[in-house]
Amino acid sequence: MLVDFEALPENSRVWIYQANRSFTEEELEEILSKLHNFVEEWTAHGAGLKAGFQIRYKRFIVLALDQEFNNASGCSIDASVRFIQQLEQDYSVDLLDKMNVSYRQGDFIAYKPLLDFKKMAKDKAVSLNTIVFNNLVTNKEEYLNYWEVPARDSWHARFMK
Repeated sequence: MLVDFEALPENSRVWIYQANRSFTEEELEEILSKLHNFVEEWTAHGAGLKAGFQIRYKRFIVLALDQEFNNASGCSIDASVRFIQQLEQDYSVDLLDKMNVSYRQGDFIAYKPLLDFKKMAKDKAVSLNTIVFNNLVTNKEEYLNYWEVPARDSWHARFMK
C-alpha cells in the first residue's frame, strides 16, 4: 500500500540506494512510475506493506516501510532488491554498491569509490566539514536528521585523521 513518504512514522525502516550518476528527467519520470507500481503491490507473505519512497537529488532512491503496520519479511526484502537490480539493468546504473561514497562539492554531488575517498581524505581534499551522505541510516528519523551531515558526524570521519 503506497502512502506519502511524509505520512510515514519516524520509526519506519529505510533503505537508501545511491546511483553512481544522476538520473535524467526522462529516467526520473519512468523510475517514479515504476517505484509507484512496485510499492503499491509490495507485500510480505500476502499482506500489504505500508510504504513510501522519495528520490533525492536525482540520484538517491529512498524506500521507507511502516513496520508497525506490517513487518518486511525476507521474501519482501528480496523482492525490493530484485526491483532495484532491475532498475540497475534498465538504466545502466549502479545502485547496490555500498563501497562508494557520495558527498557535496558545493552544489554538486560527487560520487567516488571508497578507496578514492580515503585517498582524498589523506590528501586533505575532503575534511571533517565535508557534507557526506550516510546511507547506513536505518529509519526515517535517522534519515531526516543524520543522512546528509558533516563527515565528522558520520562513519566517514574514520578516514579523516
